[in-house]
Amino acid sequence: MLRPSRTPRITLDGQLVGYWDREAARLEAIAATTRFAWQKRRLLRKAAEARAKAERSRRRETERGQETPPAEA
Repeated sequence: MLRPSRTPRITLDGQLVGYWDREAARLEAIAATTRFAWQKRRLLRKAAEARAKAERSRRRETERGQETPPAEA
């Protein structure tokens, strides 16, 4: 008897990829509207950290064998 293929499980790393990509986009949007350069630099630095965290989780998912779709620009 053949079992129907299961949908792949969504792991925590899989969820984190989406979260950190959305957070980076949010921070970049806020940075685009700030008045002061120091605020913009800080927000862009936080966005870069969020993208790095998303990439780390994406790499873990790839190692696990579960491909995650690339981040949308």
